[in-house]
Amino acid sequence: MNAFIFPGQGAQFSGMGKDLYDSSEANKALFEKANEILGFRITDIMFEGSAEDLKQTKVTQPAIFLHSVILAKNIENFKPDMVAGHSLGEFSALVANGSLAFEDGLRLVSARALAMQEACEAQPSTMAAVLGLEDEKVESLCAQVDGIVVPANYNCPGQLVISGSVPAVEAACELMKENGARRALLLPVGGAFHSPLMKPAEEKLAAAINGTTFHSPICPVYQNVSTTPISDPEEIKANLIKQLTAPVKWTQSVQNMVADGATHFTEVGPGKVLQGLVKKIHREAETQSA
Repeated sequence: MNAFIFPGQGAQFSGMGKDLYDSSEANKALFEKANEILGFRITDIMFEGSAEDLKQTKVTQPAIFLHSVILAKNIENFKPDMVAGHSLGEFSALVANGSLAFEDGLRLVSARALAMQEACEAQPSTMAAVLGLEDEKVESLCAQVDGIVVPANYNCPGQLVISGSVPAVEAACELMKENGARRALLLPVGGAFHSPLMKPAEEKLAAAINGTTFHSPICPVYQNVSTTPISDPEEIKANLIKQLTAPVKWTQSVQNMVADGATHFTEVGPGKVLQGLVKKIHREAETQSA
């Protein structure tokens, strides 16, 4: 069975999407439609902007979404048996499987990015990568730290990201190292994504999601929050709202996709990060880029 997977923030690069824009009038029209919806020429930043320009959350998230979704529309005989996306990538997956219209998906991604940016500015917060500890150990060590720090991304066995207030994350990093972590290092991110500190953003996004029409998809999506195959539009919406404050359970999602018959994973979007994670979760899986 074929699984199509969509990357999240961090996969961006200068020049992304230029080949797609130049390759067909249909692609060009979608990019121009995006410029119109967003109210600024995101294509200029994607094609010619610096790494610094692309790093702004309000740019990064729509840029990765556009690259992924338009790339998916260019796949011949696109017939996924299942889809999943890492954090932001879940929105790309939902457009690809027909749950969301392209325009609605882009509006939601833009609203999400702005809401997250505001939440980041409201309180200094950060994230850190922890390598070489079991999931349960990371969970129990986070629970021992004063302040807000929680597991945010279960990327693959032995690779987690934690998220929270700056002092709590720093204290947790020291504790992780004392308890045998190979590395525990702060990430260059603007805030504590997938933690309780994103609650103000979640409330704003909830209003946008509840005001958007979701359709029955052509195949199930394995959502970050549930890790299980979901096809019911109302359930998809509820999980999408929870996603901002809940962890991205990527390891568990891939394990469930494999258990349900996925043998082939195609990464649709910039970069190859998810293919690497899939291989670490299930060595026998076949992976490729779209």
